Amino acid sequence: MELDRVFEALASKPRRQILAYLSEVELSTSDLAARFEMSAPAISRHLSILQHAGLVTSARKGQFVFYKLNADSLANTLTGYALEVCSVGRPLKREPKALSKKRRQSSQHILRGGTACRSRIVTSIG
Repeated sequence: MELDRVFEALASKPRRQILAYLSEVELSTSDLAARFEMSAPAISRHLSILQHAGLVTSARKGQFVFYKLNADSLANTLTGYALEVCSVGRPLKREPKALSKKRRQSSQHILRGGTACRSRIVTSIG
């Protein structure tokens, strides 16, 4: 899953709302269209972008296709991005030893809390 695709998909308020609905239950395109008062083709375009970003999965059941949130992908992407941006484990160039030690200790604390943070993210999105 490419990070740019994920953030591009999340940049749209209707797509974020679709993800919120899909975090609760699997829905078809027509189910979503009724909730949003949007046409089915418009919802399909949003779902295509979300699926291409790896944020939703689909399964055919009879003549309908149902979509659901891919919570693990979303949580892993956001957690990975947060750790990449924070980069608390890497010392700065010419960083004093005392500050470097404090940064490593802080890094260990954050990494231990990473699982709890990921659990909270997954719980909050479904």
